[in-house]
Amino acid sequence: MKVKLINYTPDPDKTVAAAARLCYSPIGAEDLLDNLTDQEVAKFLNILVRMGHWSPIEHVTFTFAIEGVSRALSHQLVRHRIASYSQQSQRYVKFEDFAYVIPPSVKNNPEAEAIFTRTMKIINEAYKELADLVHHEDARYVLPNACETKLVATLNARSLYNFFRHRCCERAQWEIRKLANLMLAEVRRVAPILFSNAGPDCITQGICHEGKMSCGRLEKIKAAEKGN
Repeated sequence: MKVKLINYTPDPDKTVAAAARLCYSPIGAEDLLDNLTDQEVAKFLNILVRMGHWSPIEHVTFTFAIEGVSRALSHQLVRHRIASYSQQSQRYVKFEDFAYVIPPSVKNNPEAEAIFTRTMKIINEAYKELADLVHHEDARYVLPNACETKLVATLNARSLYNFFRHRCCERAQWEIRKLANLMLAEVRRVAPILFSNAGPDCITQGICHEGKMSCGRLEKIKAAEKGN
């Protein structure tokens, strides 16, 4: 899996702080960036997060190039609807000898891996045979969820906060959780203050909504805090 931040709103921390400044002060549009120090930026962003005033962070967007992920992942990703996606087409791109993602549980079980790779080989042969008989836009119907895909995804910061809240959780499916953590690392490089409090609720809010299905991480965090 590869994730690269290929574009983003310049000075994202400062842009959001300027939007927040407009909300909470009488300053005019021409003066929004005047004397906006790093300390002022941090102050405004901390206020936004603490108050749950999320609309100002919608003013900045981040665009990611993603590859080496499965179609199973992309089906989950597009459920985050306040975003823009471009995905490698199985209609226009031929997928002979396609690459595929093997889940860790399969890779760590020799018997399961043998079944998995054998099935991928059978599907690949079926795809090639079908592509000789019909257009590959119809042959693609036999391709599996494991088939690798590539995407470009653009999300604003508010949508990313929601994405990280749900997908960095230990209860999230392993592949999209890995993607979310890589994306979070990318945005923290360019907007460290804005995303300093992004992540699952057990870490950012000290709460867990999973009930009986909780992974137990919150209890471990609380136990560690008591130990200190």
